[in-house]
Amino acid sequence: MKMLGIRGAEAAKLCAVGFAVVLLTALPASAAQAFSGAFFPTQSTGNRGSDVKAIQYLLVHRGYAAQPTGFFGSVTDGAVRAFQRNAGLAVTGRVTPSTWAKLVVTLRRGSSGDAVKALQTLLNEKRSAGLSLSGYFGEGTRSAVMTFQRHVGLTVDGVAGTSVWRNLAWHYEYPAFARASLCDYTDPSGNGTAANWGTGAAIGQIQAAAEVAYGRRLGPIAIGDISREHGGEIDGHASHEDGLDVDIRPVRYDRAQCRYGTFYYRSSYDRAATRELVRAIRATASGHVRLIYFNDPVLVREGLTIAYPNHDGHLHIRYCEAYHPDSRYDC
Repeated sequence: MKMLGIRGAEAAKLCAVGFAVVLLTALPASAAQAFSGAFFPTQSTGNRGSDVKAIQYLLVHRGYAAQPTGFFGSVTDGAVRAFQRNAGLAVTGRVTPSTWAKLVVTLRRGSSGDAVKALQTLLNEKRSAGLSLSGYFGEGTRSAVMTFQRHVGLTVDGVAGTSVWRNLAWHYEYPAFARASLCDYTDPSGNGTAANWGTGAAIGQIQAAAEVAYGRRLGPIAIGDISREHGGEIDGHASHEDGLDVDIRPVRYDRAQCRYGTFYYRSSYDRAATRELVRAIRATASGHVRLIYFNDPVLVREGLTIAYPNHDGHLHIRYCEAYHPDSRYDC
């Protein structure tokens, strides 16, 4: 469902938070549904995550140099431009829906190559399929494709055609909370684990920021709400419907943000560490951070965050893409 704009009356809504840390496999299965609004997410220089890695595998399959790192850097940009030129597309370096449509390959049992690795990557990251990246479309991959088709309401035939690729690239992803650098902070009144889903890029980028922050001894990034698995309305929010809004707690002096919150005006709040965290978030998603709401007046004066009602105790990161159907997520 498309988001409504953030209006004054809605601004007073508090951003809700998640329940205790759980593994993705512990989540209840969603009812099968067809995603008529599914689209290929535009990816470009600065993006990270599973969608980028799938693009890189697809480029390699088609004979272009693009090491599957999950980071969209200059090498991937060059490979995309070469592919676009040879495919008769506008040469932008951005993997738009039209570039995705030319890049994907119809796959079925017996297919092999890097395109199969792209498919296996997305099935693993978006649906926890547990496939080895063998590059061979065997019975395990066919079963995972059929399970996904059933999940989203597509014809269940085990063939990965354009509709499977589009729905799989669009489908949201769950954070890897098993990492020491990441946790799900708890609040019994919040939306729980059902609201921890984000786009492949949002999850890839927040996880990269968490690794940087943890390496700098800022402690784990404590994530609250992102979106529901398939988007749509979410309690307590005027946004968080498109998988690109991420709530996190500021850093505490004791680094216990996974267990306890803080506010920018409390003695437990570590401004220097939170400043470093904000910089890490921006650096690991260069060109793809639309805004960060947080009311610390010092960070606001420094241009690192934007003041917004009810954001004294958490940061709201809004990621964006080179193109998005909702203009608020358009970089």
